[in-house]
Amino acid sequence: MSDPGGCGVAPPAIALRPLVVRRLGRVAYGHGLEIQESLVAGRQAGRVPDHLLLLEHDPVFTLGRSARQDNVLLPAEALRERGFDVFETGRGGDVTYHGPGQVVGYPVLDLSPDRRDVHRYVRDLEEVMIRACADYGVEAGRVEGLTGTWVGRDKIGAIGVRIARWVTSHGFAFNVATDLSAFDLIVPCGIRGRGVTSLERLRGRRMPIDEVMDRLAGHFADVFERTITETEAG
Repeated sequence: MSDPGGCGVAPPAIALRPLVVRRLGRVAYGHGLEIQESLVAGRQAGRVPDHLLLLEHDPVFTLGRSARQDNVLLPAEALRERGFDVFETGRGGDVTYHGPGQVVGYPVLDLSPDRRDVHRYVRDLEEVMIRACADYGVEAGRVEGLTGTWVGRDKIGAIGVRIARWVTSHGFAFNVATDLSAFDLIVPCGIRGRGVTSLERLRGRRMPIDEVMDRLAGHFADVFERTITETEAG
């Protein structure tokens, strides 16, 4: 059968943009910010390719640009006495928790020229986590009017992003084996009347966090139409 154009030649495949995936291990929140800021500057200047940082944080509560103080149920000093750091940060959204057992993803992507749509970007991050849930037999989805990835009334994946000159930073947090009791100290993402869950709670067994990182990286590359060219550890 000839091709519609009559030339008998298949159209060339579209070259996917490269993506470097870096696994940082467990790092303090401030150190993660420093790495992001350096990469964002490099990406804006065209010195580095797109990156996806995957890591776990030491226990920390972070407050986004729209955070309300009454969504943090204890004073910052009391939280620090309990072993939690507290950061005001430049991402969107309200207050959330990061800690061991939670995969945090920080994409540093140039959305130009074809993906300059903030709404689409957030929906794509949700899709990455929805697909990762499906890998483990968990049906996740979206809730109209709310950001993140949900299983019923419980959030399994949170999103808070920053975009400057169409280069992204901050990103998503996916609960794998997270200590969910930490969320009792805040109103997660400022949303009252809903809960928080994790893969381990839903599946009732231990989850290999490195494997989940692999799944998230693969789905991220598929959703954002990138090809993973390099994987760095540390």
